[in-house]
Amino acid sequence: MIDEAVQDIEEMRSQSASVVAVKAARALEELVHRDHYTVEEGLRSLERNSNALRRASPSHTLLHTTQKRILERVTEPEPTDVEEMTARLRTTIRDVVADVQTSKERAAAEAARTLSDGDTVLTHESSSTVIATLEHALEDGLTLDLYVTEARPRFLGRRTARRLADHDAIDVTVVVDGAAGYCLDECDRVLVGMNCFVDDVVYNRVGTFPIVTAADYHDVPVTVVGSSMKFIGSDFVFENTLRSPAEVLREPADGFSALNPSYDETPIELLDTVVTEDGAMQL
Repeated sequence: MIDEAVQDIEEMRSQSASVVAVKAARALEELVHRDHYTVEEGLRSLERNSNALRRASPSHTLLHTTQKRILERVTEPEPTDVEEMTARLRTTIRDVVADVQTSKERAAAEAARTLSDGDTVLTHESSSTVIATLEHALEDGLTLDLYVTEARPRFLGRRTARRLADHDAIDVTVVVDGAAGYCLDECDRVLVGMNCFVDDVVYNRVGTFPIVTAADYHDVPVTVVGSSMKFIGSDFVFENTLRSPAEVLREPADGFSALNPSYDETPIELLDTVVTEDGAMQL
Protein backbone atom coordinates (compact mmCIF):
# COMPACT_ATOMS: atom_id res chain seq x y z
CA MET A 1 0.00 0.00 0.00
CA ILE A 2 2.81 2.43 0.87
CA ASP A 3 4.89 1.49 -2.18
CA GLU A 4 1.81 1.88 -4.41
CA ALA A 5 1.07 5.31 -2.91
CA VAL A 6 4.67 6.42 -3.47
CA GLN A 7 4.48 5.34 -7.11
CA ASP A 8 1.12 7.05 -7.65
CA ILE A 9 2.41 10.30 -6.15
CA GLU A 10 5.65 10.17 -8.15
CA GLU A 11 3.70 9.68 -11.37
CA MET A 12 1.19 12.38 -10.31
CA ARG A 13 -1.82 10.16 -10.86
CA SER A 14 -3.47 12.29 -8.18
CA GLN A 15 -3.14 16.00 -9.02
CA SER A 16 -4.96 17.59 -6.08
CA ALA A 17 -2.74 18.45 -3.12
CA SER A 18 -5.45 17.41 -0.66
CA VAL A 19 -6.00 14.09 -2.45
CA VAL A 20 -2.25 13.41 -2.38
CA ALA A 21 -2.02 14.24 1.35
CA VAL A 22 -4.96 11.98 2.22
CA LYS A 23 -3.62 9.14 0.06
CA ALA A 24 -0.22 9.35 1.77
CA ALA A 25 -1.70 9.51 5.27
CA ARG A 26 -3.95 6.53 4.67
CA ALA A 27 -1.04 4.58 3.18
CA LEU A 28 0.63 4.67 6.59
CA GLU A 29 -2.27 2.63 7.96
CA GLU A 30 -0.35 -0.35 6.59
CA LEU A 31 2.05 0.08 9.52
CA VAL A 32 -0.81 -0.35 11.99
CA HIS A 33 -1.20 -3.94 10.82
CA ARG A 34 2.49 -4.82 10.78
CA ASP A 35 4.09 -6.73 13.64
CA HIS A 36 6.65 -4.57 15.42
CA TYR A 37 8.59 -6.15 18.24
CA THR A 38 9.75 -2.89 19.81
CA VAL A 39 8.71 0.76 19.85
CA GLU A 40 12.08 1.73 18.41
CA GLU A 41 11.59 -0.60 15.45
CA GLY A 42 8.08 0.74 14.83
CA LEU A 43 9.15 4.39 14.97
CA ARG A 44 12.05 3.75 12.59
CA SER A 45 9.63 2.13 10.17
CA LEU A 46 7.23 5.07 10.45
CA GLU A 47 9.98 7.64 9.85
CA ARG A 48 11.43 5.71 6.91
CA ASN A 49 8.08 5.29 5.16
CA SER A 50 6.92 8.84 5.89
CA ASN A 51 10.14 10.19 4.38
CA ALA A 52 9.64 8.01 1.31
CA LEU A 53 6.15 9.46 0.83
CA ARG A 54 7.46 13.01 1.19
CA ARG A 55 10.30 12.41 -1.25
CA ALA A 56 7.78 11.17 -3.82
CA SER A 57 6.71 14.79 -4.34
CA PRO A 58 8.91 17.40 -2.64
CA SER A 59 6.76 20.22 -4.08
CA HIS A 60 3.54 19.13 -2.36
CA THR A 61 3.34 21.29 0.74
CA LEU A 62 0.26 19.63 2.18
CA LEU A 63 1.96 16.26 1.86
CA HIS A 64 4.92 17.70 3.78
CA THR A 65 2.86 19.28 6.57
CA THR A 66 0.55 16.28 7.11
CA GLN A 67 3.38 13.75 7.18
CA LYS A 68 5.32 15.96 9.57
CA ARG A 69 2.26 16.22 11.82
CA ILE A 70 1.76 12.45 11.85
CA LEU A 71 5.40 11.82 12.73
CA GLU A 72 5.43 14.41 15.52
CA ARG A 73 2.18 13.26 17.13
CA VAL A 74 3.24 9.61 17.16
CA THR A 75 6.82 10.11 18.33
CA GLU A 76 6.45 12.95 20.87
CA PRO A 77 6.42 11.93 23.64
CA GLU A 78 7.81 8.50 22.85
CA PRO A 79 5.15 5.78 23.28
CA THR A 80 5.63 3.48 26.25
CA ASP A 81 4.87 0.30 24.28
CA VAL A 82 3.97 -1.00 20.81
CA GLU A 83 0.24 -0.99 21.58
CA GLU A 84 0.29 2.72 22.47
CA MET A 85 2.36 3.53 19.37
CA THR A 86 -0.07 1.66 17.10
CA ALA A 87 -3.14 3.24 18.68
CA ARG A 88 -1.59 6.70 18.45
CA LEU A 89 -0.74 6.18 14.77
CA ARG A 90 -4.26 5.00 13.95
CA THR A 91 -5.86 7.97 15.74
CA THR A 92 -3.45 10.51 14.25
CA ILE A 93 -4.04 9.31 10.68
CA ARG A 94 -7.80 9.55 11.22
CA ASP A 95 -7.51 13.07 12.65
CA VAL A 96 -5.16 14.34 9.94
CA VAL A 97 -7.38 13.03 7.14
CA ALA A 98 -10.41 14.65 8.76
CA ASP A 99 -8.54 17.95 9.15
CA VAL A 100 -7.54 18.00 5.47
CA GLN A 101 -11.03 17.21 4.25
CA THR A 102 -12.78 19.58 6.65
CA SER A 103 -10.46 22.52 6.02
CA LYS A 104 -10.88 22.13 2.26
CA GLU A 105 -14.67 22.10 2.47
CA ARG A 106 -14.77 25.06 4.82
CA ALA A 107 -12.40 27.04 2.60
CA ALA A 108 -14.60 26.25 -0.39
CA ALA A 109 -17.72 27.41 1.46
CA GLU A 110 -15.98 30.68 2.37
CA ALA A 111 -14.77 31.23 -1.22
CA ALA A 112 -18.26 30.62 -2.61
CA ARG A 113 -19.32 33.82 -0.82
CA THR A 114 -17.04 35.84 -3.10
CA LEU A 115 -19.17 34.85 -6.11
CA SER A 116 -22.39 36.52 -7.24
CA ASP A 117 -25.31 35.28 -9.29
CA GLY A 118 -24.57 35.58 -12.99
CA ASP A 119 -20.79 35.84 -12.59
CA THR A 120 -18.46 34.71 -15.35
CA VAL A 121 -15.46 33.00 -13.78
CA LEU A 122 -12.17 31.81 -15.22
CA THR A 123 -10.24 29.02 -13.54
CA HIS A 124 -7.09 27.08 -14.35
CA GLU A 125 -6.40 23.33 -14.35
CA SER A 126 -8.16 21.05 -11.84
CA SER A 127 -8.27 22.13 -8.20
CA SER A 128 -10.54 20.06 -5.98
CA THR A 129 -11.00 23.10 -3.71
CA VAL A 130 -12.04 25.31 -6.64
CA ILE A 131 -14.48 22.63 -7.81
CA ALA A 132 -15.92 22.42 -4.30
CA THR A 133 -16.22 26.23 -4.24
CA LEU A 134 -18.21 26.27 -7.47
CA GLU A 135 -20.40 23.40 -6.27
CA HIS A 136 -21.13 25.30 -3.04
CA ALA A 137 -22.12 28.34 -5.11
CA LEU A 138 -24.43 26.24 -7.26
CA GLU A 139 -26.02 24.67 -4.18
CA ASP A 140 -26.65 28.20 -2.92
CA GLY A 141 -28.71 28.86 -6.04
CA LEU A 142 -26.21 30.85 -8.14
CA THR A 143 -26.01 30.59 -11.91
CA LEU A 144 -22.52 30.91 -13.38
CA ASP A 145 -20.54 30.88 -16.59
CA LEU A 146 -17.16 29.20 -16.34
CA TYR A 147 -14.10 29.28 -18.54
CA VAL A 148 -11.59 26.60 -17.62
CA THR A 149 -8.15 26.35 -19.21
CA GLU A 150 -7.25 22.89 -20.43
CA ALA A 151 -3.87 23.05 -18.62
CA ARG A 152 -1.59 21.32 -21.06
CA PRO A 153 0.23 19.06 -21.42
CA ARG A 154 -1.84 16.80 -19.13
CA PHE A 155 -5.15 18.54 -19.94
CA LEU A 156 -6.08 18.80 -16.27
CA GLY A 157 -8.77 21.39 -16.95
CA ARG A 158 -10.86 18.82 -18.75
CA ARG A 159 -11.39 17.08 -15.41
CA THR A 160 -12.93 20.25 -14.00
CA ALA A 161 -15.16 20.63 -17.07
CA ARG A 162 -16.39 17.04 -16.88
CA ARG A 163 -17.03 17.28 -13.14
CA LEU A 164 -19.23 20.38 -13.53
CA ALA A 165 -20.81 19.66 -16.90
CA ASP A 166 -23.91 17.97 -15.47
CA HIS A 167 -24.93 21.02 -13.41
CA ASP A 168 -27.72 22.90 -15.16
CA ALA A 169 -26.87 26.21 -13.48
CA ILE A 170 -23.36 26.50 -14.88
CA ASP A 171 -22.23 26.84 -18.50
CA VAL A 172 -18.73 25.44 -18.86
CA THR A 173 -16.33 26.26 -21.70
CA VAL A 174 -12.89 24.70 -22.01
CA VAL A 175 -10.34 27.08 -23.55
CA VAL A 176 -6.79 26.52 -24.74
CA ASP A 177 -4.26 27.93 -22.30
CA GLY A 178 -3.15 30.70 -24.62
CA ALA A 179 -6.73 31.99 -24.89
CA ALA A 180 -7.10 32.85 -21.20
CA GLY A 181 -6.32 36.51 -21.82
CA TYR A 182 -8.76 36.54 -24.73
CA CYS A 183 -11.57 35.50 -22.37
CA LEU A 184 -10.79 37.86 -19.49
CA ASP A 185 -12.76 40.81 -20.90
CA GLU A 186 -15.89 38.75 -20.26
CA CYS A 187 -14.91 37.62 -16.76
CA ASP A 188 -15.94 38.97 -13.37
CA ARG A 189 -13.35 36.98 -11.43
CA VAL A 190 -10.42 34.59 -11.72
CA LEU A 191 -10.62 31.75 -9.19
CA VAL A 192 -7.65 29.42 -8.69
CA GLY A 193 -6.35 27.04 -6.07
CA MET A 194 -2.87 26.84 -4.64
CA ASN A 195 -0.24 24.25 -4.05
CA CYS A 196 1.28 26.31 -1.27
CA PHE A 197 1.82 29.80 0.12
CA VAL A 198 5.45 30.57 0.98
CA ASP A 199 6.94 33.98 1.84
CA ASP A 200 4.30 36.10 0.06
CA VAL A 201 4.37 33.87 -3.02
CA VAL A 202 1.67 31.47 -4.20
CA TYR A 203 2.92 28.35 -5.95
CA ASN A 204 0.36 26.70 -8.20
CA ARG A 205 0.06 24.72 -11.43
CA VAL A 206 2.22 26.23 -14.16
CA GLY A 207 0.26 28.77 -16.17
CA THR A 208 -1.25 30.45 -13.13
CA PHE A 209 1.17 33.38 -13.17
CA PRO A 210 0.46 34.54 -16.76
CA ILE A 211 -3.29 34.26 -16.16
CA VAL A 212 -3.05 36.34 -12.98
CA THR A 213 -0.80 38.87 -14.70
CA ALA A 214 -3.31 39.25 -17.54
CA ALA A 215 -6.15 39.55 -15.04
CA ASP A 216 -4.28 42.35 -13.27
CA TYR A 217 -3.94 44.19 -16.60
CA HIS A 218 -7.67 43.75 -17.31
CA ASP A 219 -8.66 44.76 -13.74
CA VAL A 220 -10.29 41.39 -13.12
CA PRO A 221 -10.08 40.43 -9.42
CA VAL A 222 -8.21 37.24 -8.59
CA THR A 223 -9.19 34.95 -5.72
CA VAL A 224 -6.95 32.14 -4.49
CA VAL A 225 -8.59 29.48 -2.33
CA GLY A 226 -6.99 26.75 -0.24
CA SER A 227 -6.57 25.28 3.20
CA SER A 228 -4.52 27.22 5.76
CA MET A 229 -2.47 24.01 6.05
CA LYS A 230 -0.86 25.07 2.75
CA PHE A 231 0.73 28.10 4.43
CA ILE A 232 4.22 26.87 5.11
CA GLY A 233 7.05 28.04 7.33
CA SER A 234 10.79 28.35 6.91
CA ASP A 235 11.42 24.61 7.36
CA PHE A 236 10.09 23.91 3.86
CA VAL A 237 11.97 24.66 0.65
CA PHE A 238 9.75 24.51 -2.42
CA GLU A 239 11.18 22.26 -5.13
CA ASN A 240 9.59 22.54 -8.56
CA THR A 241 9.01 19.30 -10.42
CA LEU A 242 10.22 19.10 -14.01
CA ARG A 243 8.01 16.67 -15.87
CA SER A 244 9.08 14.45 -18.75
CA PRO A 245 9.43 16.11 -22.18
CA ALA A 246 7.48 13.11 -23.51
CA GLU A 247 4.34 14.78 -22.15
CA VAL A 248 4.96 17.72 -24.49
CA LEU A 249 6.31 15.99 -27.61
CA ARG A 250 4.97 12.89 -29.28
CA GLU A 251 8.27 12.41 -31.10
CA PRO A 252 11.82 12.69 -29.70
CA ALA A 253 13.35 16.17 -29.64
CA ASP A 254 15.91 16.49 -32.42
CA GLY A 255 18.28 19.41 -31.98
CA PHE A 256 16.21 21.13 -29.28
CA SER A 257 14.94 20.53 -25.77
CA ALA A 258 11.54 20.71 -24.05
CA LEU A 259 10.90 22.34 -20.67
CA ASN A 260 7.92 21.02 -18.72
CA PRO A 261 7.73 22.50 -15.19
CA SER A 262 4.82 21.58 -12.94
CA TYR A 263 4.41 24.87 -11.06
CA ASP A 264 5.03 28.59 -11.26
CA GLU A 265 5.05 31.33 -8.64
CA THR A 266 2.71 34.31 -8.33
CA PRO A 267 3.49 37.26 -6.00
CA ILE A 268 0.62 38.17 -3.72
CA GLU A 269 0.58 41.80 -4.89
CA LEU A 270 -1.16 40.54 -8.04
CA LEU A 271 -3.96 38.95 -5.99
CA ASP A 272 -7.09 40.51 -4.56
CA THR A 273 -8.25 37.86 -2.11
CA VAL A 274 -6.87 34.74 -0.46
CA VAL A 275 -9.55 32.54 1.09
CA THR A 276 -9.00 29.78 3.66
CA GLU A 277 -11.31 28.03 6.10
CA ASP A 278 -10.68 30.98 8.43
CA GLY A 279 -12.22 33.47 6.01
CA ALA A 280 -11.21 35.87 3.24
CA MET A 281 -8.08 38.02 3.42
CA GLN A 282 -8.23 41.14 1.25
CA LEU A 283 -4.82 42.03 -0.19
